Amino acid sequence: MVAIPGGFTPEEYLAIERETPIRHEYRHGLVYAMAGGSGNHSRIAINLLTAFNLHFTDDTCQFFSGDVKLNYADRFFYYPDAFVTCDRRDRTDPYIKRYPKLIAEVLSPSTEDFDRTTKFEDYQQLDSLEEYVLLSQDTMRVECFRRVETADGTTWESVTYTAGDRVLLKSIDLEMAIADLYRGVDL
Repeated sequence: MVAIPGGFTPEEYLAIERETPIRHEYRHGLVYAMAGGSGNHSRIAINLLTAFNLHFTDDTCQFFSGDVKLNYADRFFYYPDAFVTCDRRDRTDPYIKRYPKLIAEVLSPSTEDFDRTTKFEDYQQLDSLEEYVLLSQDTMRVECFRRVETADGTTWESVTYTAGDRVLLKSIDLEMAIADLYRGVDL
């Protein structure tokens, strides 16, 4: 990921986003242009969003694709590949959400390290976040990181699903065959 030179305020970043068709992410004053994704990346995201669409039968929760920004305290604005919010406060702004319950990222070779480390650390600041899901686009592999509250504080437990498994997204009570997430994907 290559940052655009300069330190931007959140307001300057949001002004850039209103004026350009190219999506950018923002983190601590740096602005990053979003790279295009592969066919596999797109297909996996569509399959996940389709599962969300079939799962939510009322409007208690909403789900979004990589076209809606996720924000925390003006420290970052990201475009997750998919996320779910069940918080009514997220109904006030059509472009920016702040209270996700689940965030999913389809891993790309150029962003995998960032998604696993820096982005995950940022997402952990969101008190509403219960589950962070990483989906490989090169192999049938889904990793779910789940928030666990203990007497010693918050930890994240990890569960990995592979070919033949059923994926459980605990935070939204959704279970599906991993094969459904990878339908139409060239592995």
